[in-house]
Amino acid sequence: MNPVKMYTTQVCPYCVRAKALLKQRGVAEIEEIRVDLDPAQRDHMVNLTGRRTVPQIFIGDTHVGGCDDLVALDQAGRLMPLLGAGR
Repeated sequence: MNPVKMYTTQVCPYCVRAKALLKQRGVAEIEEIRVDLDPAQRDHMVNLTGRRTVPQIFIGDTHVGGCDDLVALDQAGRLMPLLGAGR
């Protein structure tokens, strides 16, 4: 399974929802980067994605986007192949 990295904050319902969906799809480990604890990480996230909101989700080297983007990817049937499930 491809590694998952997520830029998050402590109090973010969208982050919680995204993590729950990923876990439902079999993701055992999510590398969480807390941008509320480290402002330099938020700057890095903005440079990588062009977005200031959390979560910002990466699967492997692919920037998925935020929670709504993740849900749309799942509903379109493209999340599991991106995760590399069944490899």
